[in-house]
Amino acid sequence: MLPTDLFLDPSSRLYCAVLSGLAYVAVCAAIVWRARNRRQQFAAVETAAAGSPTWLVAFASQTGMAEALALHAAQRLNLAGMSAQLAVLDSLTCEQMVRAERVLFIVSTYGEGDCPDNAGRFESMLMSEPAQLAAVYVGVLALGDASYAAYCGFGRRLDAWLLASHAQPLFARIEVDRGDSAALAFWHQQLNHLAGSSDAPDWAAPAFESWQLQGRRLLNLGSQGSPLFELMLVPVSGVLPQWQSGDLVQILALVDTGRHRDYSIASLPDEGGVKLLVRLHCDAQGYIGKVSGWLTQEAAIGESIKLRVRPHRLFRLEENLSRPLIFIGNGSGLAGLLGHLKARIAARQSANWLIYGERNRAHDSLYADTLEGWLSTGSLRRLDRTFSRDGERLRYVQDVLREAADELRIWIANGAALYVCGSLQGMASGVDLALTEVLGDEAVSALKFEGRYRRDVY
Repeated sequence: MLPTDLFLDPSSRLYCAVLSGLAYVAVCAAIVWRARNRRQQFAAVETAAAGSPTWLVAFASQTGMAEALALHAAQRLNLAGMSAQLAVLDSLTCEQMVRAERVLFIVSTYGEGDCPDNAGRFESMLMSEPAQLAAVYVGVLALGDASYAAYCGFGRRLDAWLLASHAQPLFARIEVDRGDSAALAFWHQQLNHLAGSSDAPDWAAPAFESWQLQGRRLLNLGSQGSPLFELMLVPVSGVLPQWQSGDLVQILALVDTGRHRDYSIASLPDEGGVKLLVRLHCDAQGYIGKVSGWLTQEAAIGESIKLRVRPHRLFRLEENLSRPLIFIGNGSGLAGLLGHLKARIAARQSANWLIYGERNRAHDSLYADTLEGWLSTGSLRRLDRTFSRDGERLRYVQDVLREAADELRIWIANGAALYVCGSLQGMASGVDLALTEVLGDEAVSALKFEGRYRRDVY
């Protein structure tokens, strides 16, 4: 059970209560403001598309880029006098497509061909067999990463299903490799052609800004795993952007032909900078990764690094802020979970359960004092740290879920949401399987659809 008192003298308790209250108001106000701003953007699209839309702009997004492009496309069409409406892919039906007659699909792929979490129901239920879409005109923009074998795998499956359903293509499928500017420029040519104009500005991601590497420390000295570092970065301008827990940063890796890398943020803005957890990657031959080697070994303290903050709406707390929350992760995935736990504690939400996995307790007990401190003060209701190499058998976070099946069911029945952060292969797939075994496939699908099962996996 949780301790119900912080065991402080009355004056200290009053002081802490005032601080906690102010922190709670600040966190809630920030979340409400950002949610309201986003609702206003979507409401503008909905108002412009009042009545039966002649266009649907459907998106499936894991980290937010597809959603941003979809919002821009809908706004562009409405600006041209066309009635366009946004739709998350999982909420879309064949009947809606037939009524609209024209549908733009903007979808991402993550991992080896997986669909985003907000497209799972669409793929399993609608794409299982061809539909009757002969009267529907469609266009597909597929976002992906060519370093994966199944590049744009979901976008290609969606396009194939639309063709098998006899939908009429407005243009050949456009594929975008990690935000490639030339491919996006071609997409905007097509969009302007559909809108009957060429004078609208293209969508552009926020510019990278100069940040300074202020600190770096090794977190797992002597570990069997690869070295894991905590990095602290601050803006050179001195102006700290605002972000929510769950958001990402993109670092422009000049050592890798100018491509960017995404990292989960482990800190909140009131900590004065962005904290990241970066693993030094090595291949089978022992060669270190260009970007991870640069960030963890080569970049000097004080060196300037190009960075931008990227909203990650699908992994934010937002409407789940006041729910009981179960956080599950491994390795550097702890970064995204730490951000959420800090936000929850600031908001005085104590129904938190953290399940975290690493290799050895002796060398991989990351932030042990912080986590145990939160547990002792009641900010964490339950803490399960599992170390896969310490026992006679391998034991992972998914095993904890199976062992705690009864309590897991109770938490879910009481409205809990799940946040998973870390490796896609092994951990995230194992967690998904364990949840299906404990809760059932329909319950897991419902949690995803309700926004109560969110993942930031890589």
